[in-house]
Amino acid sequence: MGIKERKEREKGARREEIINAAERIFFEKGFAPATMDEIAESAELSKGTLYLYYKSKEDLYIAVLLRGSEIMYEMFKKAIATDENPIRHLFNLGEAYFAYFQEQRNYFRMYYFLENPRIHSQVSSEMMEQCELLDTRIWDLVVGIIRRAVEGGLLRDDVDPLEAGVMLWSNSNGLMRLIDRDEWAWTGKHGLNLEAMLRKANKLLVQAMMTEKAKASFDDLVTPARP
Repeated sequence: MGIKERKEREKGARREEIINAAERIFFEKGFAPATMDEIAESAELSKGTLYLYYKSKEDLYIAVLLRGSEIMYEMFKKAIATDENPIRHLFNLGEAYFAYFQEQRNYFRMYYFLENPRIHSQVSSEMMEQCELLDTRIWDLVVGIIRRAVEGGLLRDDVDPLEAGVMLWSNSNGLMRLIDRDEWAWTGKHGLNLEAMLRKANKLLVQAMMTEKAKASFDDLVTPARP
């Protein structure tokens, strides 16, 4: 190994150590209370060295978030790596997203950060580009499955794949946030099973987009109409 290769390897290892330290601090405290001083101390580095790798706390937060998004992407890929048809794959993706929510709750909560436009302006263009590239990979995977279902005559031809993906994601995301923050209230006060509601809502959304041919082929995915 040459000197240049060794230095790049050491730099990569140091970057991982920094992300590990930032992850610990952000998971424990959240974004606002965490400081670069704490992260530097956790990584056993000077704050000056930390800034050589990441320009801001916002950039470092995005770096940790990218790790979580990569985990999600791999879970999604595994969910559709079967011989099943696109409709089944669509439900597999829904289950994979819920599994991600259950198993990677801290990463899931980090996405709240992206809802604040003011903070976006404080993230470097380089980190935003990395975030958008991975986000595009995830959405391409989801939209691709829906497009295949439309082209295969399983979903109606007036279904826009991206719109359908956003509707399904919004439904899942909204209910999972209720589970994360207020499940005790909905379950204790109203007796609602939010996890069951999540699956039912996704099922109803997909059913509304299915062709009659698909409904006849997937009896288990069709909710009987009430008399």
